Amino acid sequence: MSKLLDATLSVEIAKRIESNEVNSFDNAYHAALATPGSLYVQGFLVFSGKPYKPIEHSWIELDSSIVDPTLPYLHKKPEELYYFPAQKLTVKQLQAALEEAKEDYPEDEPLPVYGSMPYEYYGDVMLGGKEYQEAYEQAEAKCSELNKPKIK
Repeated sequence: MSKLLDATLSVEIAKRIESNEVNSFDNAYHAALATPGSLYVQGFLVFSGKPYKPIEHSWIELDSSIVDPTLPYLHKKPEELYYFPAQKLTVKQLQAALEEAKEDYPEDEPLPVYGSMPYEYYGDVMLGGKEYQEAYEQAEAKCSELNKPKIK
């Protein structure tokens, strides 16, 4: 069973970390640092309407829920949002991946964190292996379902 979005906690954490609407990856990174026991998650977000395709997105997960510090900027009701995780990292794993990325590619942004090799592109930014492909395919299917024309 997939986890449910905790809208109240999402808004509370968004305020606490002063999230922004531009970068869900940075928002989730700061939320993970500020929320003990959380996992940083990268994957895809789907909802009905524009852009009519899965969006590369990041959030955090707690034992029983999804917390999205970008929620206040999505202008959607929590029940209209569908999350498809591709990669989950502990804060320790996340910090190690960021340090490695900064060292190996100092001119590039360290987020999002690349998935496992061999890499393939999904959308505009994400690189990942099999887990990204599975998440992307599930997200694409849900997006198609949500955006089918309704026959009256």
